[in-house]
Amino acid sequence: MAIFSGKEMTESGEPTKGGAPANGNALSIIAAGTTINGDVDTDGVIRIEGRVEGSIRAARQVLVGRQGSVLGDINTREAVIGGKVEGTITATERLEVQSTSLIIGDINTRAIAVIEGGKVNGSVRISDAKELPHIEPAPKQVASIQSSNGDKSNSHEKQRVFAAS
Repeated sequence: MAIFSGKEMTESGEPTKGGAPANGNALSIIAAGTTINGDVDTDGVIRIEGRVEGSIRAARQVLVGRQGSVLGDINTREAVIGGKVEGTITATERLEVQSTSLIIGDINTRAIAVIEGGKVNGSVRISDAKELPHIEPAPKQVASIQSSNGDKSNSHEKQRVFAAS
């Protein structure tokens, strides 16, 4: 990047588009202690360790850390949720619900992985990516995954994976 010329460049020397690399490899981070009020739109990846109050659209990936929270809808290709989301999640390729996550809202995706301890309060619809934009909300249901004996130890995490056929 040319620091003093006023022109931002990628590592290969190409000019950037809007301050981000033109190839969509941009990484945006919402740090812990930061709150964003409004919608977020990126062509790359966004990692949320703070709080976002608004919708998020990321062309590649949305990562919500353990301390992160989103109050709004998420639309992306792939999402990994470790914190709290209150809103509809649409992930055209896959969604990973980590053991520390709490999702209050509907999920629309092609494939989902739920780690033991992850909580979802809403409907889950698994379908092909081409069907996802036309999804109608379903009645809300509560689902929580834990072992049959109630053990939530991290030494033997259990994972359930579902995918559209």
